[in-house]
Amino acid sequence: MEDNYVNQNIIIENRKKLSVSGVKEVVTFDDETVLLISVLGKITVKGEGLHIESYNTESGDLTVSGTFHAVVYMSDDKTSGGFISRFFR
Repeated sequence: MEDNYVNQNIIIENRKKLSVSGVKEVVTFDDETVLLISVLGKITVKGEGLHIESYNTESGDLTVSGTFHAVVYMSDDKTSGGFISRFFR
């Protein structure tokens, strides 16, 4: 997949099937969580009975089945820090 590819689609069908384009890497997965890196940042998928149906590393297309509870983009912003760094500002 080309690095200059910036479009991304996320389609959830009836909370049972998730299709994501623009996936660069699947970092980790189990039956409750899928963590991936996409062209627009890190994404965490939470749910139950999650199963990767297909993943094409060339096109960056990923399909996951299961019951989905959340799909969240995670910030790469390291300047915000954690609780302790905010406490000592």
